[in-house]
Amino acid sequence: MRRYASVRGRGGRPGPAADDEARAPVVLMVSGGADSTALLLLAVGSELDIDDGRGRARIARERLHVLHVNHQLRGDDALGDEAFVCGLCAELGVPCTVRRVDVAGLAAQAGSAGGNIENVGREERYRLAGELANRLSASLGTPRSAARILTAHTASDRAETFFMNAIRGTGTSGLSSIPRRRNRIVRPLLERTHEELCELLSLKGIAWREDATNADTRYLRSFVRHEIMPVALGRNPQLVSALSNTCEILSDEDAYLGQVAARSYRELVRRSGEGVVALDARRLGAADVSIARRVVRLAILGLSPAARIESAQVARVLRIVAQGCGSCNVSLGIDARVEYGLLFLRVPRRTASVGPAWIDVPGSMRLPDGRTISARLTSVPAGSSPEEVARAHALEWGGRSVYLDAVACGVSPSGRGRLWVDAPAAGDVMCPLGMHGQSKKLSDLLNEAHIPAADRPGVPVVRSGPTGQVLWVSPLRCDERVRCVPTTRLVLELALS
Repeated sequence: MRRYASVRGRGGRPGPAADDEARAPVVLMVSGGADSTALLLLAVGSELDIDDGRGRARIARERLHVLHVNHQLRGDDALGDEAFVCGLCAELGVPCTVRRVDVAGLAAQAGSAGGNIENVGREERYRLAGELANRLSASLGTPRSAARILTAHTASDRAETFFMNAIRGTGTSGLSSIPRRRNRIVRPLLERTHEELCELLSLKGIAWREDATNADTRYLRSFVRHEIMPVALGRNPQLVSALSNTCEILSDEDAYLGQVAARSYRELVRRSGEGVVALDARRLGAADVSIARRVVRLAILGLSPAARIESAQVARVLRIVAQGCGSCNVSLGIDARVEYGLLFLRVPRRTASVGPAWIDVPGSMRLPDGRTISARLTSVPAGSSPEEVARAHALEWGGRSVYLDAVACGVSPSGRGRLWVDAPAAGDVMCPLGMHGQSKKLSDLLNEAHIPAADRPGVPVVRSGPTGQVLWVSPLRCDERVRCVPTTRLVLELALS
């Protein structure tokens, strides 16, 4: 059952939202073919359901505006389509905007070829329609969300798209085929077939344009239309209606699963931003696989909305989640890796490595990620315990600033010196504070801190020299051998900000 939102104010009178809906622009995407020509005629002279809460109703003529996009792929034929649409709009008294786009050139720039030209053309049409709807909304003073963009997709298109997606390989979303509405885009003719619209135009004596490429079976849609549909219709003459009902059911179920997955995604996110998403791998692995697949897709699309995700890529990600470790690549080079109980998904970027460089004492050093390492000298207040002061300082600053014995770090008693700052290196060993002189591999310290391997080049390590001992792994731990002791007089403060 279709549900319609209320647009009435107090006392049953139309409210502000209803006024916006009644005045907002309606952009008709008209190519000149039979279906879009019928859409234009029906919008002008009949009732259509444009999903604005009114059900089937007449659209005020002043709201209508036609957009025709010339893809510049068919020479004189394309110019003929353009002239036909402009002429029909003039006859019907509907404003018409024409946009010419070099689709082949755009496809070449994007590295697309063959059938992908069709994808580029579709994206350009919707982009231009959105721009036109926004401009008209601004001129009318109505919210952008109240505008509608109408396309002439039919039940026949829906059935063809179902087969096309099935041939390519798809999930519930793809088998749902063409949705009745997506945001401002509405398809009010999905209950009619192409044949019904052609008959309507013939009865009214209205001609339309035929695109010769529609007969070229090298294109997948044409192959489905001319090779598969006739055979399938031979087995079931009501195939288009049956598939339309199937698509409606799948669309409703897909929308429900999408809501469940979105809620699960929000619950599983442990870190998000700066080109990385981290999900709770254990809980993701325990989720129903139908939801887990969607959560992974949401995470990937959150990092790269243009990613074209294949089911095999999602399966690889879930495989390493089940294993509890490992890595793999997914669409557009996004890296998936399970570490420390988390699934990390990262866009293809390299973490800038720290240093190597000298830092003067006192002085500061700017790190590649914008943070700063600073070194300054201070003295212990008279009557205070250097150890207690250092401990209180570390607690106050959460380890992002530490007090160390300056002389033990290699700074001269006169208060001058310099230190070496670089990234962790293989074989690094230190004596972490609190371990009473026991040594530990720096790699083990980073593992315990749950710092992913991809982020480790950005961890600053302060040393006494290029081959000297590790003084501080900021902001994790300093070395036991340079801690403040009762005899400390000159204090070196290292800080990460």
